[in-house]
Amino acid sequence: MKVGVWFVGALGDVATTTVLGARAIARELAPTTGLVTARDLFQGLDLVAPADLVFGGHDVREGDPVETARDLARKGVLPHRLAEDPDLQADLRAFAERVRPGVAAGATRLVRRLESDAARERDRLGPAAALAALRADLRAFRTAERLDRVVVVAVASTEPVPELDEGALETEKAVRALVADERRKAEVPASLLYALAAFDEGCAYVNFTPSLGATPRGMHEAALAAGVPHMGNDGKTGQTLVRTALAPMFRERNLGVLSWSGFNILGNRDGAVLDEPGANAAKTTGKDRVLGAILGDGLGSSLTRIDYVPSLEDWKTAWDFVHFEGFLGTRMHLELTWRGADSALAAPLVLDLARCLELALRRGRSGLQPGLACFFKNPLGTDEQRLPAQERMLGEWAEGLRGGQRT
Repeated sequence: MKVGVWFVGALGDVATTTVLGARAIARELAPTTGLVTARDLFQGLDLVAPADLVFGGHDVREGDPVETARDLARKGVLPHRLAEDPDLQADLRAFAERVRPGVAAGATRLVRRLESDAARERDRLGPAAALAALRADLRAFRTAERLDRVVVVAVASTEPVPELDEGALETEKAVRALVADERRKAEVPASLLYALAAFDEGCAYVNFTPSLGATPRGMHEAALAAGVPHMGNDGKTGQTLVRTALAPMFRERNLGVLSWSGFNILGNRDGAVLDEPGANAAKTTGKDRVLGAILGDGLGSSLTRIDYVPSLEDWKTAWDFVHFEGFLGTRMHLELTWRGADSALAAPLVLDLARCLELALRRGRSGLQPGLACFFKNPLGTDEQRLPAQERMLGEWAEGLRGGQRT
């Protein structure tokens, strides 16, 4: 069995770390620490092995994954021995050969400034022609690598929330009409085209970003019509992961949360993109929504900020300050600091999701997969945000796939 993983944002740090990590595991140069799918919960499921994954993707800029890996090692994110391993470098070069020019419609100013000439040419095609080009790339990848199935994973920089008319994406017919209407091409974000290309080519799809992607109701219809599974949105790797674990504690103990404030500082290209207000709003809204969904009336107020600090590079630090009220009105607080390497936190989850969605596709599942909610800040198809409850959902999802293999 050979399975393709096609990245949207293929030359970024997350994709490079994912490819290097998967190949390192396959070559027995690294353990499976951080992979949820390595837990006992998934024993007995015929998940695709990391060694059987073939990587490719789209990106709007040019880049060299070998140099990216070396840079991440310099920053302390990756071990130097892996970044300098000749076999892994050969794997990264092979991956780079499979990267095709993407589209950047609806992206931030920073992303547009980084566009390659080839990507700009695709943007000029208009949505319908760009969609056809993206589909052709997926077909060529599947054919050239003789792949059984393909999973498309969006790990590109966050798009600002698009300004679309109400109802513009409520049905699959409306989505396709929007893409076909040249007069409205400025309204069509690239993330929508990538997701639609995945569905039209029979690929499973993961949106690891807060961008629009397959979020609209019309895109859910398209996935069901194509008979493919998908899930999103926005990978849950750090501060929000902690919040979904801690917030249920306050609720279970009947403690009133007067306010929950969170402050994030991060570097790298994602931090620079989030320095633009539209992208920042798309990200922080999801972080705040989690607390309201869990605590309900038990939450007084919440505040989340994300600020760009270039010197931090791929590292991010988050502070949470929880002001809460206990018995007899006694006021207390909890303070928490989380420091993590963004790419190292995201990459194993990307591998998990690619393996899970491939299995769902192989077993004939289609549409949203809410059992995978624990991987996302804004999980589609469910309102459940409590991490313990999401873990139970994941167990039920895995159990449902144990029987009846379908190839």
